[in-house]
Amino acid sequence: MKSIFFITIFTITVLMVFYVTLRGWQVLQPFSNLKVGYLWANILLFIVMFSGLAMRNIFPDSVAKTVAFVGFSYMIVVIYLLLSFLATDIVRLFSLVFHLSTEWIKLFRFWAFGVSLVLITIAMLVGNYKFNNPAIVHLQLKSDKPLQAKKIRIVAVSDLHLGISIDKSYLKKYVALINAQKPDLVLLAGDIADNSTAPIIRQNMAEEFRDIKTTHGVFAISGNHEYFGENPYELQKYLSQAGVTYLRDTAVLVDSSFYVVGRDDKINPKRKTLAQITSSLDTNKAMILLDHQPFHLSQAVENRFDLQVSGHTHNGQFFPGNLIVSRMYEVAHGYLKKGATHFYVSSGLGLWGPQYRIGTQSEIVVIDLEY
Repeated sequence: MKSIFFITIFTITVLMVFYVTLRGWQVLQPFSNLKVGYLWANILLFIVMFSGLAMRNIFPDSVAKTVAFVGFSYMIVVIYLLLSFLATDIVRLFSLVFHLSTEWIKLFRFWAFGVSLVLITIAMLVGNYKFNNPAIVHLQLKSDKPLQAKKIRIVAVSDLHLGISIDKSYLKKYVALINAQKPDLVLLAGDIADNSTAPIIRQNMAEEFRDIKTTHGVFAISGNHEYFGENPYELQKYLSQAGVTYLRDTAVLVDSSFYVVGRDDKINPKRKTLAQITSSLDTNKAMILLDHQPFHLSQAVENRFDLQVSGHTHNGQFFPGNLIVSRMYEVAHGYLKKGATHFYVSSGLGLWGPQYRIGTQSEIVVIDLEY
């Protein structure tokens, strides 16, 4: 299955790079030095991109991090140039219909290419800033169940994607940001590891997890990326030793007053249903659900959850991905109340691949919940 996926992605990417390289070569035809430089830049960056994907675990972490950043940045450039060239090709078709001059269309394509490169550069600079400077989203929520006159501050984080690119130095900053919110409870809503647990262990990230300061502890669940690594249970074992309560289709009663329930990821076809997990719980108490992928929200409502925290979508990560995911989920990002249940789907603190938030924003979520 992984081989088929890799071959498919490789083929699509080769076709995209070929198209972008060909169109750029044609646009730069009058400038021999520029077109040759453009050709070689595409060839070399393509090699860097795929060596970063295929051999990232062979390189030393510092080298792999640089290679991945350059390669994934090139991926963004290719995607946006693809969209730009497709748009100019549509204009070329119209020019044939309306018999516009060949010289005019050549000039249009040249300026469209130049303007596109400038806009892509600006978008990437802003996008990298928005990744490196997470927003803090504040929510004031209240349970619809009989109140115990209690209040808890929750800091919810999803999609850290820790590993080679988002390394221990990033995690240190994230932990400082979490601690600054003075949380009673910290929730890690899946995709904590990017793929492999090996770089997390190698960099001794347990030190940072132990530095998270809370009243009631840190709770975590698996996401789909935990299943892409060598062993979906390896991270659970590692984080448990670092003081994190890892929930896999289990529930914990906290402070004798509320439950934290964590589901295994949807990628596991054998995960328990919410009805099975909650069958022995006192559902009159406040209940908080962690479920990485925000599908079938009605199940949380039916099982009387007060709050569900999810991630996974990254809110599309970069435009136009946000437009695509908004059609895939009932709520792809942000807050929704359905029945008596509050939902929040986070765009994530980290991300997979290119470290850019174009049209989106990295975030942590601070929820003051009355119950």
